[in-house]
Amino acid sequence: MALLLLLSLLLLCAHSPEPALAGDPFAYFDWEVAYLSARPLGVAQKVIAINGQFPGPPLNVTTNWNVVVNVRNSLDEPLLLTWHGIQHRKGPWQDGVAGTNCPIPAGWNWTYTFQVKDQVGSFFYSPSAAPLHRAAGGYGAIVVNNRDVIPIPFPFPDGGDLTLFLGDWYLRSHRDLRSSLDAGAPLGSPDGVLINGLGPYRYNESLVPPAITYERINVEPGRTYRLRVHNVGVSTSLNFRIQGHNLLLVETEGSYTSQHNYSNMDIHVGQSYSFLVTMDQNATTDYYVVASARFVDAGDVDKLTGVAILHYSNSQGPASGSLPAAPDDQYDTAFSINQARSIRWNVTASGARPNPQGSFHYGDITVTDVYLLQSRPPELIDGQLRSTINGISYIAPSTPLILAQLFNVPGVFKLDFPNHPMNRLPKVDTSVINGTYKGFMEIIFQNNATAVQSYHLDGYAFFVVGMDYGLWTENSRGTYNKWDGVARSTIQVFPDAWTAVLVFLDNAGIWNLRVENLDSWYLGQELYISVVNPEEDHSDKTPLPLPDNTIFCGALSSLQKEQSHRFQYSGASRVGKTVSAAMISTAWLAATWLLYR
Repeated sequence: MALLLLLSLLLLCAHSPEPALAGDPFAYFDWEVAYLSARPLGVAQKVIAINGQFPGPPLNVTTNWNVVVNVRNSLDEPLLLTWHGIQHRKGPWQDGVAGTNCPIPAGWNWTYTFQVKDQVGSFFYSPSAAPLHRAAGGYGAIVVNNRDVIPIPFPFPDGGDLTLFLGDWYLRSHRDLRSSLDAGAPLGSPDGVLINGLGPYRYNESLVPPAITYERINVEPGRTYRLRVHNVGVSTSLNFRIQGHNLLLVETEGSYTSQHNYSNMDIHVGQSYSFLVTMDQNATTDYYVVASARFVDAGDVDKLTGVAILHYSNSQGPASGSLPAAPDDQYDTAFSINQARSIRWNVTASGARPNPQGSFHYGDITVTDVYLLQSRPPELIDGQLRSTINGISYIAPSTPLILAQLFNVPGVFKLDFPNHPMNRLPKVDTSVINGTYKGFMEIIFQNNATAVQSYHLDGYAFFVVGMDYGLWTENSRGTYNKWDGVARSTIQVFPDAWTAVLVFLDNAGIWNLRVENLDSWYLGQELYISVVNPEEDHSDKTPLPLPDNTIFCGALSSLQKEQSHRFQYSGASRVGKTVSAAMISTAWLAATWLLYR
């Protein structure tokens, strides 16, 4: 580790009289991704663990830090990790999706190197080479802390940070889930809901079987904790609540919010929130922490209820009574849509920079491009079940889009994605949006399917300006919030409804826009946005160079270098390979840091 740091410092000093990396330190992580035997719902199955942990270890860093993550793939199939909400400013090579990276083959290692430039907040990572990998785990927290010179807009939580991962869970393996979709069969109802990879506390003996390990959250009375809560599930929206305690919302996906107390919060697939929770209740008993399914059949609600325990250090007995109540109507989206509209940007708070978040007046910027993206229920295309956006079901080429663009490989993709639904038969294609660099794009997600969908955009945070029932029309713009719509990277779209966002395309690269519901993502409900800076000689505005350790595949397989990315399982050899890979990636970032900062 000392050798790696010394190398980066020497490279920087050779290019600059300034102190090397002043204020922008490196954080190094060494991960092995492998299967682990577990029993989250009391039945033995394999999960995807990192360094033997499920969920995986956290990335706890600070604004502008440089993150180096060496990943050794001990699975039996290719792997990618993507970093939900991390914008990879000028670094699309590290995004970890099929359009930007060749997957890490089984038995290989690869080093991600990226900077959390001008970001703060609560995010997570997860596997993405096959969308359904996340159904087996492989996820973990990303915490980006404020620099000391930038105050957080609330009293510092004296109890510290706590992270909760919520998600629906299947007893079937991710391979079995893929096989079901390949055969044209829906996934069906999940088997349960996990909290931090563990099953429900036995709050009801007739509903919860014995001998299931549950999550216990230990707290001190009187203290305030920051709970960072993520829905990392397959496809189910979850309602989160804590018996007897309020949830003070303070942040979502990198934006500080106006602070409001909620008794419960609907958290949709792929979304992240931060709450302040004060331990101000009587400690005679423990308290229930609940995540229950929303918008599912009434007969499935009981099994799709995850329960953990909040344990005060001076608690005198187990939790008792009924679980805290969920919203009254399981199927009514009105509660959820009104709650979503209440989440606003804290325009006076500083984010990663000292200037207030609201100093970016997004409502005053002229829109340059409008895309109305319509989804429909899955349908058969050439005999295969597929999901579509504007009648196009995305098919990933063997060559990542960004590599095909860089090396001028013909025929990999087309810059012809339609900006509105087309009156034609659906098709399978690799069609990309041709974005305008520094343009201001309006995207309307029109959900004509039957379930809540979450859309996520890599490389950016977008402003959520509108959400309503029915079909979007140009008159809908009259309802837009042009002042304090929250900036985030994942947003829900309710069935038979629409959500509108605005995004400033100032981050050059090719960026993935996808539905976070894993079944629909697997079936093709995604696309990419190409954002090319036409003034490529301006090095402070264009992506960093292609990393030296790039893995090549598809039409570019012949460029794969002879030095192997494979690692040995014996200790000394494996360490040698790991250090070598990390040195390559660290040297690349260090050598370009001064050039592009």
